[in-house]
Amino acid sequence: MRRRPVALALAVLAACALSSRAGAATTAGRVDFHARLQPIDGFGFSQAFQRADVMHGAQGLSEAHQREVLDLLLSRRSGAGLSILRLGIGSSADEVYDHMHSIQPVDPGGPDAPPHYVWDGDDGGQVWLAKEAKAYGVRRFYADAWSAPGYMKDNGSDANGGALCGLPGTSCPSGDWRRAYANYLVRYARFYRQEGIDITDLGFTNEPDLATSYASMRLSPAQAVDFLKVLGPVVRRAGLKVACCDVSGWGAGKQADYTAAIEADPAAARWVNTITGHPYEGAVTAPQPTRRHVWMSEWSPNGTTWNENWDDGSGYDGFTVASDIHETLTTGDANGYVYWFGASTGATRGLIQLDGDAYHVSKRLWALAAYGRFIRPGATRVAASATDPALKITAYRNADGSQVIEILNTGEARTSADLGLVSAHGRPVSYLTDETHSLSRMDAARTHGRRLSADLAGRSLTTVVLR
Repeated sequence: MRRRPVALALAVLAACALSSRAGAATTAGRVDFHARLQPIDGFGFSQAFQRADVMHGAQGLSEAHQREVLDLLLSRRSGAGLSILRLGIGSSADEVYDHMHSIQPVDPGGPDAPPHYVWDGDDGGQVWLAKEAKAYGVRRFYADAWSAPGYMKDNGSDANGGALCGLPGTSCPSGDWRRAYANYLVRYARFYRQEGIDITDLGFTNEPDLATSYASMRLSPAQAVDFLKVLGPVVRRAGLKVACCDVSGWGAGKQADYTAAIEADPAAARWVNTITGHPYEGAVTAPQPTRRHVWMSEWSPNGTTWNENWDDGSGYDGFTVASDIHETLTTGDANGYVYWFGASTGATRGLIQLDGDAYHVSKRLWALAAYGRFIRPGATRVAASATDPALKITAYRNADGSQVIEILNTGEARTSADLGLVSAHGRPVSYLTDETHSLSRMDAARTHGRRLSADLAGRSLTTVVLR
């Protein structure tokens, strides 16, 4: 007799739960872990322009907080688990903050003179960060130059555009600096090798379509192709691989034009391993015209204030970043996604704001962490779909056998998904990211034979891992 109230209460709770689930719309879908799409190289960030030095305490961040910030960016247990570090190859003669110091700040006397390299073992804090990243398991280090040193260029400055002397269309009294610049880039990689870091990807240009007040260098698609024929053999002999071209926009008139020019010239294309582009001045609306691996190698949303929100309609919140990752991987078929600053100061669009010995975390970090922590280098994106267009679904199979489903609910209402699974295995563990949760473990997904059901909060990102 005493058990009746308990049994009745449990029955009422179960009925309420069923009623609540029944009241929410249910969307059908399918995930086929056997249907392979593109391989995934990883997710990453940069701390160029001395941001690594700030992260290492140059403006007061204590050792304890340095470790916490490193964990947020690199830990696979508590942070984003990012697996690509983009390094900035310096070109400036000075060491003013926000500049990147050159390994050859002084003209050695011409392009054919013996070079005089200088290495401080620090590189604006990037050596320290690279070593830390390696300890966390990072194996992909992308070193990229924004410009050649000024004395190698036709405008005499590493800033304000200008072109590398020796390229078609340039005229420089000092001569042809193309080979010297190629050697310069390789020497930078060798300095890192002596520090125990293997540069896996080497880039010679950043946003070559722009002339900016900071380090910048103009190259047309034809000039990029010309330089690749000089750089390629030098890089290959050094055991390195080339990435190109980090143009400011993704599609036609921007990176796609550089990609097409490379592919049209076999003598240049043979040296390129990875195509890299930015979507600042042209969103990702189609794949690059290549079969090579492609990275979105730099982006952060616009905005002039620090923002910690998940979904405030500003266009630079966490939901915006989650949406961009989804579109880049699906519409762009990208193999890698490299965010801009991991941590910076002031009104940063980075993932973390550094403020003396304090730091603050944006929901942008957790948007990227939902992908970076669970989708590992060597994973493969597989086919996934949903009948409701408000649900943006991607799925992945890792090399270790674990499987990941990412569900971005762009609708305002709570809903549920009922997904048919092909070649799936393991029990589901789910994580929620929204305004009040930051990759928080939840009991929101269940498997029933060959189907998976998931409860989805409105305007949220749900990550389901099958192990």
